Amino acid sequence: MRLILASASPRRADLLRSAGFEFEICPADVEETPQVGETAEAYTLRVAREKARYVEGIRASAGAVILAADTEVVADCRILGKPADPPHAAAILRRLSGVAHDVLTAVVVRTDGRERYEVVTTRVRFTPLSHEEIDWYVASGEPMGKAGAYAVQGLGARFVDRIEGSWSGVVGLPLATVHRLLRAVQ
Repeated sequence: MRLILASASPRRADLLRSAGFEFEICPADVEETPQVGETAEAYTLRVAREKARYVEGIRASAGAVILAADTEVVADCRILGKPADPPHAAAILRRLSGVAHDVLTAVVVRTDGRERYEVVTTRVRFTPLSHEEIDWYVASGEPMGKAGAYAVQGLGARFVDRIEGSWSGVVGLPLATVHRLLRAVQ
């Protein structure tokens, strides 16, 4: 099977490699702005589907399998997104301090006009964070470019009290779901 990852995310590529998948990388260039009234789940799935379709349009060949994903952090029914700058990262982390939030990762697999998808929700609880911890973490640079302003596989792991669901989904690609969807299209 020729697998194409529709993502520039080094974290997704690392997860796939660690699970023994062989693949090519073809980043997708799609608009990632929520539409008015769109739920977090619908938004996450729409973006992942658009990524898969974009890559299928430029790299598809018979039998190629396109794998796309989108990950969003949601607190109080609101998509937090990626921080625009360090003060925004600090604001997101203050919002997550001491509370539980959801991480939604939509996975889409497309091949020969067929599409399978699933949205995986993982519940994550943060420990209460002091202002000093938030300042230290933001200064590390790790929150930038990360949904929810943290990396569970990095320095941010020290703030995660509990995970209910897929750890790899929080990183950006729920591997058991990927495996199941790839089996379904073979």
